[in-house]
Amino acid sequence: MTLLCYAASPWRKLSPGPLGIPLLGNVSVFTDKRWLVSEECRKQYGTVMHLNVLGKPMLIINSQKAAGDLLERRGNVYSDRPELIVSNGCQPFHLGMTSYGDLFRRMRKASQEGFMKSVVKDYNPVQELEALILTVDILKTPALRHRHFRRSAASMIMSVVYANPIILSEEDPKVRDIEAHIDRLVQVMTPSVMTQMFPWLRYISRNYHVWKRQALEGYAKDSAMFESLVDQVRDDLSIGIERPSFSATLIRDQQHNGLSDRENAWLAGNMFTAGAETTAGAMSWFTLAMATHSPSQARAQAELDAIVGRARPPTFADLPCLPYIRALVKEVLRWRPILPLGMPHRVREHDWYNGAFVPAGTTAFVNVWLCNTDPAAYGADARAFRPERHLEGPPPPETREEGHVAFGFGKRVCVGRHVANNSLFINIATLLWAATIAPAKSADGTEIPIDVDGFVDDGMIFRPKSFECTVIPRFPEVLPLLKAELELRGHDPASTDA
Repeated sequence: MTLLCYAASPWRKLSPGPLGIPLLGNVSVFTDKRWLVSEECRKQYGTVMHLNVLGKPMLIINSQKAAGDLLERRGNVYSDRPELIVSNGCQPFHLGMTSYGDLFRRMRKASQEGFMKSVVKDYNPVQELEALILTVDILKTPALRHRHFRRSAASMIMSVVYANPIILSEEDPKVRDIEAHIDRLVQVMTPSVMTQMFPWLRYISRNYHVWKRQALEGYAKDSAMFESLVDQVRDDLSIGIERPSFSATLIRDQQHNGLSDRENAWLAGNMFTAGAETTAGAMSWFTLAMATHSPSQARAQAELDAIVGRARPPTFADLPCLPYIRALVKEVLRWRPILPLGMPHRVREHDWYNGAFVPAGTTAFVNVWLCNTDPAAYGADARAFRPERHLEGPPPPETREEGHVAFGFGKRVCVGRHVANNSLFINIATLLWAATIAPAKSADGTEIPIDVDGFVDDGMIFRPKSFECTVIPRFPEVLPLLKAELELRGHDPASTDA
């Protein structure tokens, strides 16, 4: 009887995957992101790979077709989040971690309505202003470009979410507060995974459980911070000061959305924390791409010269006439996705895919890095940086017209993607209009090599390894024109972060 049960067990029909070691399973494989993003991973185990991590089933999805089949067309089954006990218990209103249910649906609906394509156009003026400031900063101090990317991204998102005035330095207290929140979020993620793997840890008293105590204290700090930011917007609205912002939309539609004050505050805060680091990271990869792919840069600049000219910087009015710049934005996000494994999904019920069993409770990751370099979707040169691919035909069917899957799938797709696309477009267009990015040279005039495939992994976000490059004004009038444009928009060029 036992043998018959074993023979009939669906657990004998799991997807292929590497052999693990007793008790720990495939922990070492999962933590080796360099292997997971390598083509060897897909070659060995195919488009869907099963792992056993500390006795818990895990699925790594390595192709766009498989990701679309599971996360898009079976979204009700694959749209949950793992039960990250510490995180969900002590930050229950974080949209990115919220379990699939009523609260998630209400918050998701509110965020989708607040970031529709037709709505995000209201943020174009501040995005244009931020692109001008960013370009001036980089021209003045190119060696500090990463600092400028972080300041610019934080300032733009604060303006979009809270109608906050331009942030002139990354040392601004509001930026520091948000960065502290992100640090706390990362700090609770590891113990959350541990308590998921070892559920008995949840019963330890907070007096002896330092992780739980820190998470509860962090939740109180974060709630107070997010609520004060939204309260400022509410106070402005009460006295007739109305500026476009996501928080203002949430306040006006609060009854319609069915969200409490705290839920509103956390939803607004989630939008900031999700957008700032990813936008800055994408700009770093863009810089590396331009320093190492001069023909692509030259083609983009030729398009800018033909459409915009050199008498003014680009604006969003030029967007329909700059197809190569739009393709370049897509290619940066495709070529080097910031979140190479996306966010974890949880399978809500038993499922089967291509004859393989997927148990309920499985944690599923989309290998975004491999999906974005999937030869089945992009051809033999899928690993090459080539923006032209986005002009040569329709985008792959699983990409929602984006040309890549960096924004995720299904009911968990990034709701802020239109804001992100717009920011990257105007930042890239303005910077390439004004300057040429090239490899740095040593004292003897030889180019300093750049490690195109190197990256730094901080636990979730991939950034390029540190590299040197030069940023050279394209014509003598660049800085005067940029500063004049800033003055026309009411911004003092002398106040930029240099």
